[in-house]
Amino acid sequence: MWKLLLVLYCMLTLSGCEKPPVTAGTSGSTPARQKVTIALVNQPQSTLIFVAMKKGYFSDEGLDVQPLLQSFGKAALQTMIEGKADFATSAETPIMFSILRGDRIFVVANIETSTANDAVVARVDAGISKPADLKGKRIGFMPGTTIDFFLDSFLTAQGLTRQDITPVPLKPDELLDALLAKKADAVAAWNYPLTQIKRQLGAQAVTFYDRQIYTEHFNIAAMQDFVRQNPQTVTALLRGLVRAQAFVDGHANEAQDIVAEAIKVEKDLVEEVWNVMNYQVRLDQSLTITLEDETRWAMKNKLTDQTVMPGYASFIYVDALKAVKPGAVRMDR
Repeated sequence: MWKLLLVLYCMLTLSGCEKPPVTAGTSGSTPARQKVTIALVNQPQSTLIFVAMKKGYFSDEGLDVQPLLQSFGKAALQTMIEGKADFATSAETPIMFSILRGDRIFVVANIETSTANDAVVARVDAGISKPADLKGKRIGFMPGTTIDFFLDSFLTAQGLTRQDITPVPLKPDELLDALLAKKADAVAAWNYPLTQIKRQLGAQAVTFYDRQIYTEHFNIAAMQDFVRQNPQTVTALLRGLVRAQAFVDGHANEAQDIVAEAIKVEKDLVEEVWNVMNYQVRLDQSLTITLEDETRWAMKNKLTDQTVMPGYASFIYVDALKAVKPGAVRMDR
């Protein structure tokens, strides 16, 4: 009799006796992903982000990543500072200048390093065949970027100074035109523009590298308030990037296809510069050392009104990467 009563009770009350109601996170539903905007450069330094987006690693972490492509890191960083993006990709030089201006930002991870991504490329018909020939020449550069610092470092290594040349401030998309129009005798540039310039000039180009004077650190940054209010978002983003690093390490050919498609360039251009870059998600002491070196350079050359070295450790957020990949954090605090 009690079994019959139980059956009647289920029939007369909830059809839920047949199965439990569907809730967020259970089978049959898809939790809403958090929309996150990243201002990123359309350059090889953004490889891990392009891969994580294409392979769905960010989606797996509950993020709906929206890219805002910029031609260089300085512009990407400014986009974030203006509140148009949650994260930005940038090398350390624009970040240094931003901190000196008083912007409260955090570097949450370094995603690329290179000792051969920057160079000076010159026209042979301008009478340049060796670095010493740069004296007295017009050299294009991008103010406030890694190229600005690299150019001074390169000149110093050659026994020259900025006063020995005629600096020509340019935007990234103006470098090639300045050389072709002979408005500059040489330019300091990074990839991909560097490789494209060399290809365009052909035998008329001579390129000068120096692996000993500078290491580029390309980073993911966010405003401090955003990081403090959204620590789980930062952690989720880094988990996706760490997975992307593992994919790039094991599937270089497919990763190159992804980058070429994302940036709309020929794959052979991606292949040519591939081994110049070291794609790793990490935070180590070399970043703060470089920031301090560049700060001394900026102060010496009156590029900032600041006279006191910032405590850069307070502008680097290590908690998220420590939670995701502890061994990738090697910094004194």
